[in-house]
Amino acid sequence: MSDLLRAPAETKYAEELDWLESIDDGPKPFAWRLSPKMVRLFILGSERSDGLDRDIPQKWFGDRSFVERSIVTLASDRGLLLIGDPGTGKSWLAELLSAAICRNSTLVVQGTAGTTEDHIKYSWNVSMVIAKGQSRESMIPSPIMTAMETGAIGRFEELTRSTSDVQDALISILSEKYISVPELDSDNIVFAKPGFSVIATANSRDRGVNDLSSALKRRFNFVRIPVVTNKKSEAEIVRFRTEELLRRHRIELDVPPTLLDVLLQSFADLRASAAAASGDDERLESALSTAEQIGVLEDAILHGNFFGERMLTARTLASSLVGSLARREPEDLAILNKYLHGVVEPRSKEEGGSWPEFLEGGRDTIATLS
Repeated sequence: MSDLLRAPAETKYAEELDWLESIDDGPKPFAWRLSPKMVRLFILGSERSDGLDRDIPQKWFGDRSFVERSIVTLASDRGLLLIGDPGTGKSWLAELLSAAICRNSTLVVQGTAGTTEDHIKYSWNVSMVIAKGQSRESMIPSPIMTAMETGAIGRFEELTRSTSDVQDALISILSEKYISVPELDSDNIVFAKPGFSVIATANSRDRGVNDLSSALKRRFNFVRIPVVTNKKSEAEIVRFRTEELLRRHRIELDVPPTLLDVLLQSFADLRASAAAASGDDERLESALSTAEQIGVLEDAILHGNFFGERMLTARTLASSLVGSLARREPEDLAILNKYLHGVVEPRSKEEGGSWPEFLEGGRDTIATLS
């Protein structure tokens, strides 16, 4: 696992999944590797009342009901659609569910404007077709077809980014549970095995790009993942992801709680400002998601480790925040400058602490970018 840039969840947590499977005596739907209760425990972490011999850390931070509804949906014959704003952990939840249920989270189709039916059905190995003709051996199954053949979970990322033709093809897969291969004279239907299901994600900000048809909506159970607004939960997510980053880069560094508070408060302030804005010109282009907070902190940590004093400072954090969030010029720079002068400056005078250095770092970065 150490030689992978990013190991899939089933590889990263293989030892933990093996252990959970060894003690799991609960009923399992289809060919699931873990029972629904163990899937939930793997994702949300163990509690003392579970009576386990070891601690299972929490991996996804959100409402318990979202995870339970997702698991129940996958145990039925309906697809699961996780919908929410960018950075709310939809893809991570989908990966964890797939890893726990079938130990394979890599059967993924990425929805884009260029996604075609071939990406969710099959294509052909041209050289083999020329040499031997069309056959099952010369067919290249899509990740979704592979999931059908193995009774696994297929994932479809950013479903609303794909065109209506692709969405229509998915309807027949979800309803009929087979794919027809008309190019073949025999053995020309691929049937789904028990356990097959589809987890799709959709960005709520993509509404209107390629809206889902009512027919496709009926094939999915919707689970809406809200933006994390609870400061404690958000701090846990940021801390969890940051610890992963530090381990990956083999960096020994503690994130001071005061600087984490500064980061969380800054995003909370900017979200409140965006909510009160009267037009898009007064809002940052950034979604100000938890994922973007993690990106800001990651950037600041790496910058401090490579070019600073191997420590995280308020100045570096402010520089990373401005550099990461200022995507439009001059609109975003003006919004951030207004925030520094109108909110951070008074707070730095009243509270002191890390805020004066944060203010100075933000001002210097804006001056450099302007």
